[in-house]
Amino acid sequence: MRRGMTLTYTGNGKGKTTAAVGLAVRAAGRGMKVRMIQFIKSPERTYGEKLALVKLGIDVLPMGVGFTWRKTPDEHRQALQAAWQEAQRTVMSGAYDLVIWDEIHNALAIDRFPIADVLPIEEVLTVIRSRPSHVHLVMTGRNAHSDVRAASDLVSVIEPEKHYYEEGVQAIRGLEF
Repeated sequence: MRRGMTLTYTGNGKGKTTAAVGLAVRAAGRGMKVRMIQFIKSPERTYGEKLALVKLGIDVLPMGVGFTWRKTPDEHRQALQAAWQEAQRTVMSGAYDLVIWDEIHNALAIDRFPIADVLPIEEVLTVIRSRPSHVHLVMTGRNAHSDVRAASDLVSVIEPEKHYYEEGVQAIRGLEF
């Protein structure tokens, strides 16, 4: 019986979701069932990772409403609550071998409005610790909570050394979205 691992990709550098997508591809290639739940990204937009992963038979659920400054706090809170309920159900069902909570660290770090009642850190930690033993859990996003880091089997911190944004280059289709 294999033990499911908890992996955290965090930091200010580019590549956290990309690393998780790479794991999703690898797991699907090995016949594992994979689901990605996106806490910030909206179903109203098209993202390259979703287009690719769906072609591989991987479930991708963008459940957010986008950047915190584009919608009201109530819209974000409702989306976060729905995403968190789905994230819990997905992991605890045991139906998936690999579950990705994309940008959950960003969601947990929101301080522009209250989120602790719709996405409680205590519940996140409970799911991490009590999930079915075979389920691998991958979490991405900036500012990973210290308790989540401690509960993870792997923490990779991705930090930028140089980025073309610094030269005024906007987000590039296929590289950022």
